[in-house]
Parts: sequence; C-alpha cells; structure tokens
Amino acid sequence: MRSTHYKPAYLKTAAEGKLSDRAQQARRRLKNCVLCPRRCRVDRTDPQAEKGVCNTGANAVVAGYEPHFGEEAPLVGTGGSGTIFFSNCSLGCNFCQNYDISHAGVGREVADAELAAMMLRLQRSGCHNINFVTPSHVAPQILAALDIAVGQGLVVPLVYNSSGYDSVETLGLLDGIIDIYMPDFKFWDSEPAALTCGAPDYPAVARKAVKEMHRQVGDLFIDDKGVARRGLLVRHLVMPGDLAGTRGVMRFIARHISPRTYVNIMPQYRPCGKAHELAILAHGLEPEAFEKALETAAEEGIRRLDQPRRRFVVF
Repeated sequence: MRSTHYKPAYLKTAAEGKLSDRAQQARRRLKNCVLCPRRCRVDRTDPQAEKGVCNTGANAVVAGYEPHFGEEAPLVGTGGSGTIFFSNCSLGCNFCQNYDISHAGVGREVADAELAAMMLRLQRSGCHNINFVTPSHVAPQILAALDIAVGQGLVVPLVYNSSGYDSVETLGLLDGIIDIYMPDFKFWDSEPAALTCGAPDYPAVARKAVKEMHRQVGDLFIDDKGVARRGLLVRHLVMPGDLAGTRGVMRFIARHISPRTYVNIMPQYRPCGKAHELAILAHGLEPEAFEKALETAAEEGIRRLDQPRRRFVVF
C-alpha cells in the first residue's frame, strides 16, 4: 500500500545523529515550559508541580489511536491515516468537537516507548502516515518516541495536525522531522479568537507558524497514487457569522504562503462543547456560508482545494 519511492525526512535526520539531540533539546524545555505560545513556564518534569494550560506533565496523554478514513483524501489513500489523538490542548476552543479530549483530558498517560509502539502498530496495519492530532504541547514526547520507533523500523511520513497555535521556536525543533504539516487557520481577527479561545494573539501566531511550516516543507506533494508525502495542508473551518474571517485567511495564504497551497475549507461546524453559551455560536452554519467561502477562496487565488468525498456506511 505504501510507496517505496519517498523517504521521510526524519530518516536522514536520524542517520546524521541529530534526532536524539533534538529529542534531548526538546525534553530540556519541559523544565520551564514555553513550548506553545501560552508560555506557562511551569516545570512539567516535576509531578508535584502545578501544571500549565495544557494540563500535561512529562508524559503525553493519549485518548486513542487508529487508522482513520475520514481525513483528507491525500492522507487517507487506501490504507488510512494513522491517527494518534493526544489529550488536552493548549488552545482550547470553546466549540471543539472533541471537547472531552481537548478540555476534559479523557485518555491515559503513555511512556515514550509505548507511544513508539503505537506508531509501529499503525504502520503495520497499512497506514500511509502517522498523524499526530493536537501535538503542539507534546513535541518532546513525540521526538523521544520517534527516536525509539526509527530504530525499530518506522518508515512512513509524519503528519503534524495542529490548531495553528504553534511556537516558531518549537517548530524549529521539528525541522527535518515532520513531513506534512496540517495546521488549522481558525481566525483572521483577534476578537473572535479572544472570545472563543482566550487567545487574542492567535491570528498573529498562526501567520508566523504557517509561514515557518511552509518554509520547512513547501507545497503539498502528492505521489502518483494520490497519497501525500510532504508539504503543507491548511484547514479552515467556516464559522457562523463569518467569525473565521475567511477572506483574510485565504488572501494571506495566497499572497504570503503560496497560491499552490492545498486547503481544506470545512463546512461541518456545529455547536459543541460550550458553544451554546455564545449566541452567535449556538446554531449551525448558515446554508449559504460554505459556498460563499469557496467563492471567496477562488476570488483570492486559492484553487487547490480538498474535494469532499461521499462516505457510505454499511449497516
């Protein structure tokens, strides 16, 4: 199922002896944690110390892992995307569709060796990639587990599936490690980001993060089997009342990232989590909003869009 023509970036980094060094550098940052833009500066290596916004200590917390067939077509291919869902989140949108995972922390702590074993099981099941979902606060644990997994035969690309609320300094540790960056670009304006996530700096942070991601991996490369191997894929959720600021996001991507950026404009907003507490979020998406967002993307020069696929359920 997997192409043998592309070698993930981390294999070269490991062969050069740099992967272990990166893992150690990242682990040291847990002592005074500034891994994400919240910059809590807590000591995550001390089990007795107060935890930061992500409520995660020295070990990653995993809610589950599985071959996923509901992701973007170039990630799914025929064998699925090997998703590992990390619990807790340093952004914490009040409308999150995985609220029990991102806010309530449903899941269990796993040591680095167990995280590595999850990657290898997903690869053996035929997945085209390992897809780290909400990884921004656990980059050190991912790097340490990867160092183990490479020694045991991991060879599929890595997907960094984040909120877009990522520190450029932390992304620097992942240069030459991650093959496919898949950030959300949630908001163009500070006010809705502050209202829903308590992060008025989100737009500025996301702009810098997406630029750095593209610098590292470039436009999305899809092989002759339709499977993504390397590059940037940006997700953008259309919000009620255009809270997401779709035009600003698409214009920025086209002018400051690349007009060849692969973008998934998503219409599936529904009130989840605590969204009902805000009147503007308490209802689903307006019927015409998604088509309007697609038109806006085209007007701003973004035409490489993920195509919605029919999904059939067998009873």
